[in-house]
Amino acid sequence: MNVDKAAAAEAVRALLRALGEDVDREGLRGTPDRVAKAWIEQLEGMHRQAADVLRTSTGDAGFAEVGGFDQMIVLSDIPFHSVCEHHMLPFSGFADVGYLPGDSGLVVGVSKLARLVDVFARRLQVQERLTQQVADALAVHLQARGVGVRLRAVHHCMSCRGVRKAGTMATESLMGAFRDHAVRAEFWHLCEPLPRGA
Repeated sequence: MNVDKAAAAEAVRALLRALGEDVDREGLRGTPDRVAKAWIEQLEGMHRQAADVLRTSTGDAGFAEVGGFDQMIVLSDIPFHSVCEHHMLPFSGFADVGYLPGDSGLVVGVSKLARLVDVFARRLQVQERLTQQVADALAVHLQARGVGVRLRAVHHCMSCRGVRKAGTMATESLMGAFRDHAVRAEFWHLCEPLPRGA
């Protein structure tokens, strides 16, 4: 998909004019170009695929194996930033991502879990769909026995406008083995922050 930065900048100019601003005043002269550049960066996930992010340089399927490791793998407190598609205002928070390797033994480098969150967060989104997309990608590409994804975020479309109240929204997607109460409890336990000084 091609991005037309010049058209995006012109759209920002048109919006500023429609809101009664003087786009030629000193403080706004470079704003349309800066806003266009910022939006292109914020929505870069639209041009990336989960399969590309999860692929590594080893393994027939493009994933690394770790000697038959079959226990839970969790990366918690992954910061993310996204944009609510309803008002185009930001929401941001932290993601916890975990999975149980399947019979294939496929695992992936830990940094790729954080990159996967960004693939889907850096789009126009709703938190519920973002949570499910991360979980679905892990389940499909890693052929995992189970997947757990939990997101907690603050939505500026609620805190800066409308009701103007702050609050943290939590969503989760539990698939496969993670629907078992004991496995779910282990996931939540592993998501707890490390003690200070650890």
